[in-house]
Amino acid sequence: MKFMRSTERWLRQPDSPDPMSGVVNLFDTAVVFIAALLLALMTLFDAKDFFSKDSTLTLIKKNDRGELTVIRKQGRKIQARKMTREAVSGRGTRLGTAYRLEDGSMIYVPEE
Repeated sequence: MKFMRSTERWLRQPDSPDPMSGVVNLFDTAVVFIAALLLALMTLFDAKDFFSKDSTLTLIKKNDRGELTVIRKQGRKIQARKMTREAVSGRGTRLGTAYRLEDGSMIYVPEE
């Protein structure tokens, strides 16, 4: 019964600390941390251009099967196209040849 009396006294005291105030502080800290993380990621990946109204942005994404997806943003319009052999075929002229060296660099040799 001594335990029950101390609990009643704790509930009646208006200046006693609330045990849930620590949880609220943790939630506030988590929200600030998430906002800072999003800002850091946007800065790291230079994603500011993606959110501006007048910018033109082209991304080329290659999945594990080798399929290419071209994502193009022009103003407020965003288009995504999957590139296949049929989508790329057509008339044209050969411009040159690209070589990848052993160190990973690439060299472009134009046709003459």
